[in-house]
Amino acid sequence: MESLRAQASALATTLTKPGQIPSLVRITQVGYRLGSALIGWGRNERGTPDSRGGVARRLRPAFEHLGPTYIKLGQIISAGEGIFPEELVEEFRLLRDRVKPEPFRIVRQTIEEDLGRPLAEVFVSFDRTPLASASIAQVHAATLRTGERVVVKVQRRTVGQRVRKDIAAMAWIAPHLIGRIPVAALANPPALVDLFAETIVEELDFRLEAENMMDIAQVFAETELGYIVVPRPHPELVTRRVLVMEQLRGFSWNDAEGMRRAGIDTAAVLRQSLIAFLEGALIHGVFHGDLHGGNMMVQADGTIALLDFGITGRLDERKRLAFLRLQTGSTTNDIKAQIAALRDLGALPFDTDIQAVIDDLGLDKPAVDPTTLTADEMVNELREITKSLLGYGARLPKELMLFIKDMLFLNGAMATMAPDVDILAEIIAIVTFFAERHGDRIAREIGMEVGEDVIDLDGYRAALGFTEDADAITFEDLQERRAIIRARLEERSDQQQRPSLTRAIWRVIRPTRPISA
Repeated sequence: MESLRAQASALATTLTKPGQIPSLVRITQVGYRLGSALIGWGRNERGTPDSRGGVARRLRPAFEHLGPTYIKLGQIISAGEGIFPEELVEEFRLLRDRVKPEPFRIVRQTIEEDLGRPLAEVFVSFDRTPLASASIAQVHAATLRTGERVVVKVQRRTVGQRVRKDIAAMAWIAPHLIGRIPVAALANPPALVDLFAETIVEELDFRLEAENMMDIAQVFAETELGYIVVPRPHPELVTRRVLVMEQLRGFSWNDAEGMRRAGIDTAAVLRQSLIAFLEGALIHGVFHGDLHGGNMMVQADGTIALLDFGITGRLDERKRLAFLRLQTGSTTNDIKAQIAALRDLGALPFDTDIQAVIDDLGLDKPAVDPTTLTADEMVNELREITKSLLGYGARLPKELMLFIKDMLFLNGAMATMAPDVDILAEIIAIVTFFAERHGDRIAREIGMEVGEDVIDLDGYRAALGFTEDADAITFEDLQERRAIIRARLEERSDQQQRPSLTRAIWRVIRPTRPISA
């Protein structure tokens, strides 16, 4: 499989090579679809109370019409709760499994070509209506001749060709965005395109996905926790465009009420998901890279079933140890250790002066409560942070970006899975778990102790914007604070900036916390 991964990486590099001229036809198509959506919004919803909802409803079908590459972008947006507007997140969630499916005759043709035999020789029955239909593929329920119920993932017929054209167009325009949009500049648009190309190209080969499934299943087997279940692929029925796997059943991740009625402790489910994710990344160096509600379900016994392993984070030993130092440094509020870990991950150049970063951003100064500031003060401070980080050559490497996205999803799941749970108590429980299970190994590998006695709870309280006398903090408490901040941002006052907000923003945006504000 290493040769297949190398081939996928080489293809991604070729597609994003600077200087290539993209398809003018494709650029015209994209301009027409997106332009029409924005013009319609400008004429009908812009400036009304439904402005954000209107643009979201118009962009979603435009992305769907543009095909798999843009649908995948929409799926990334849909997992960005807390980053993108709520209306956009909610609308783009429809792109996860409600994309228009391909006709059954095309599905049959792909399966028979790849497996080299008629459908009836492999399956006793095959449901023509897909269970789900997304950007790269659609999945159908079927029954093997052995009587086993399975799920068959079938790649869209022309997805490879369309992805190549779209990535070439993205690579062509990305350099022109550098410095024009502060957030995009921080993320480094060409690097984002490189990441997107690498991940989506790997998703086009289901043989790599099957290997991802087996590798992650092995990690969970080694943990012996039994929290997570991975569907078993049938190796003899796996090709580049077809993947046959065990069928799992359970509650939709978003059906928290249904789980609770069935006697499932949803708060425990969320805690177990987070522990399993962190253990895979920090201890074993591999994790599911695309967690969202469409890729997870909860079985009747409370175990979590993971689905869709097209994107997986894989860490070499150097990066794994950097992630471990990053997370441990967060627990102890060791700013210097966190900056050094980000440098080792490639988020900062290797010759970065760590103390200079801390001094320039004021990371060693007391945090300021964002709810006491105006919109302009917050926006100006974010602009200053971006400018400073760009000056140091900051970027988001692939593994860090996948890690952040997964953490944001799990954090956002508190809203339905554990709205009344004390966040501080959860932090203690998770750190205690790692101290008891892996404390000796962590101390040996990075020379840092973990445990309840080294947790900086005051630092966590300050990061979340609460005073030291806050004994408990729930997700509902955080929502109240977010509502205040959101209202301030909508006011857009003209007051001067307060640079001391830098530390507060850093404590929120750094990708290290089990639970973020």
